[in-house]
Amino acid sequence: MRSPRPVLPALLLLPALAVVPASSAWGHGDHHPHRDRVATVTTDVETPVLYDDEEGGNASGDDPAIWVHPDDDGASLVLATAKEGGLRVYDTDGRELQALAAAPAPRADGVPGRYNNVDVAYGLRVGGRTVDVAVVSDRYNDQLRFFAIDPAGADAAAPLSEITAAGQPFLFQPDRAGVDTEHTAYGLAVWQPRAGEAYAVVTQEGTTAVATARIAARGDGTLGYDDVAQVELPTTFDLPGGGTWTPCEEPGVGPQLEGLGVDQRTGTLYAAQEDVGLWRIPLPLGSGKSRLVDKVTDFGVEDAWDAASEECEPVDPADAAAHPYGGTRLVADAEGVDVYHGPGRTGYVIVSSQGDDTYSVYATTGRNAPLGTFRVAGVGGVDDVNGSDGLAVTDRPVGPYREGLLVTHDEPETGADVEDGRGDATGFSYVGWGDVADALGLVPTRSR
Repeated sequence: MRSPRPVLPALLLLPALAVVPASSAWGHGDHHPHRDRVATVTTDVETPVLYDDEEGGNASGDDPAIWVHPDDDGASLVLATAKEGGLRVYDTDGRELQALAAAPAPRADGVPGRYNNVDVAYGLRVGGRTVDVAVVSDRYNDQLRFFAIDPAGADAAAPLSEITAAGQPFLFQPDRAGVDTEHTAYGLAVWQPRAGEAYAVVTQEGTTAVATARIAARGDGTLGYDDVAQVELPTTFDLPGGGTWTPCEEPGVGPQLEGLGVDQRTGTLYAAQEDVGLWRIPLPLGSGKSRLVDKVTDFGVEDAWDAASEECEPVDPADAAAHPYGGTRLVADAEGVDVYHGPGRTGYVIVSSQGDDTYSVYATTGRNAPLGTFRVAGVGGVDDVNGSDGLAVTDRPVGPYREGLLVTHDEPETGADVEDGRGDATGFSYVGWGDVADALGLVPTRSR
């Protein structure tokens, strides 16, 4: 369970987010330590393949979370979203324990959901009992969904059960017509500033909006939310030497964020703006300046939308090859983000670099120095991890992973079914954190 945090001021609705301009982050002429080594770690555990087709229930894996059992870590759970396919629950060996459909939201105009991201809130008082809760972003209903976790964990017949309160408001849109544009609840992480209290941090698809919502118990044993506060991250960035840059996106879409992770010890949000880079944002929103920790490799490259290819293409290929302003680690999209709490003040931010199938690690202290990059290779019949979207990490022992566990989305999966024409196959792979620490020479985990 996360330990209590210092008391922080109440959330306020703020019109804008104070940011450190891009020109004061790494820029042209700054020294960048080139990534001359990508370590390799291995996995021999993957979950059953999900298929985004009618036969597979339109299940497309996206984002995982890890629930750690307080007394029996072998009964811990991995939770994962499958979009229109709902939720999946796995044990510490990767076996599926439960599949929950993306049921209609409990509201008068509720429709079947599309579950995008998931995280865990520990120790909430609901209906006179203390429960741990899976918190999910539902894109098709622009709201949060809540699922109580059975304290028996992997030993329960049905580990998750929905406890979402009826009639919850939309998070970003004013009405159902707005929700149908799908500029709705997208990325998600849980922030717990003190014991028994929790907020959902949520991004909006297709925009730069980030919001927080206080998770609140209702009298009927359900959970809802209130006190929604929202800010906007930049859409345009100053470049060294003058000029500005706006990331290219398809028409009607802004440079969105999805991957989120919270350093629970400091109340710091780390957020991946997919075509820009990794942000460090103080919580509560607006309580301090945000900083761009690292940039994607093609930051500053001028692209234009090509309707024929439905892709952004460089206006000047020579400019794209030069990469004058970008970082050296994250190849767009910057995607999954989570935080590993190490011994003392040490900690690590892990970010998936979807464009080159790698993961970069940064310190949580100081200026968030980069500490290394790794990729995940499959062994024992398990495929390599590619195109990773969401990820989750814990520093606590989980089953056989005594120094913690990293769970990552994997796309595309391989195998006979895929080769026979069933495309859009996804899944999740497990990696022992001790293997990552050894490969990158990180500080050993805390004594157990």
